[in-house]
Amino acid sequence: MAAAGGRDSEEPATRATESDMSNKEWPLYEVFIRSKSGLSHKHAGSIHAADDQMALERDHSLGSGGDGRILRARRGQDLPAPDVLRHARRGREPVNRDQALLAYVTRLGDNTLVLAQRMIELVAAYPELEEELANANFALDYIGQARMFYTYAGELEGKGRGEDDFAFLRAENEFRNYLLLEQPNGHFGDSITRLVLFDAFYLLLLEALTRCTDKRVAEIAARAEKEIRYHLRHNTQWLVRLGDGTGESRDRVQRSVDELWQYTGELFAEDETDRIFAESFNGPDLAVIRDAWKADIDAVLDEATLRMPEDGCMASGGKQGRHSEHFGYMIAEMQYLQRTFPGANW
Repeated sequence: MAAAGGRDSEEPATRATESDMSNKEWPLYEVFIRSKSGLSHKHAGSIHAADDQMALERDHSLGSGGDGRILRARRGQDLPAPDVLRHARRGREPVNRDQALLAYVTRLGDNTLVLAQRMIELVAAYPELEEELANANFALDYIGQARMFYTYAGELEGKGRGEDDFAFLRAENEFRNYLLLEQPNGHFGDSITRLVLFDAFYLLLLEALTRCTDKRVAEIAARAEKEIRYHLRHNTQWLVRLGDGTGESRDRVQRSVDELWQYTGELFAEDETDRIFAESFNGPDLAVIRDAWKADIDAVLDEATLRMPEDGCMASGGKQGRHSEHFGYMIAEMQYLQRTFPGANW
């Protein structure tokens, strides 16, 4: 087992003890299991410790030490891990309507930005020129929505942060997007399936948000609704075309539906932010949206001669800042320019 991301070698080798600082001030070490077959590391849990050696000892004392395990200190942009942890927890569980509004608006921006980034990765990779142009324009629509949500979030926060700060200067665990949206693109059928599953939900959400009592959110939702309605119609046609096409296209897109279905449960998993927003601003009722979404998706899949999967174990955590292993790589590429040249603009 090796420890990475710990203290600089120039620092004194003095051991910290458990009495030196409180648990809350200790850096957070993420525990990963390295597969013997060379596959991706799997996240196995987290440990608070004062330094690298203590993290190693605590991992063993919890009965989890062993070959193939890796400890990595979670650190942010030139900030010590304790500061990152305290900052990341601010607003995680809103306690009043203002905090809930900020968290909700930021989450909407995160969802649209992350999906746009995945779609941008497909530029020059779609099967025909017309679809290539449609994909690029749809991605721009999502970026435009993200900009509006982030601009409003900055105004609500009142700390001078703008859209670029929210997009490029936050750490991985500060994003609150759905796990569905950060999954790798895969083949064309995977991309179309994700878009249909999300857009069907997002359209219903936007329709409900046009009736919320926060005027700014309602205005953004009304504008975005028109765009997403067209997105959904366009992508649904492709899903039907693939499902009701050749035997190979049907089999492949059915696998896409089966594999991505596990990420749809999170769309309707209500948390404190959702509850406060619904109660304070006449926000969406996710239970009602879930029923309407299932009916819509069932109709689309039936037309595409595809089967709706059974609801099994659903993946979740994105809304709380716990992401899949794919997300860190995605935002590292997305944020590279601003991280390397802070404040760069053109």
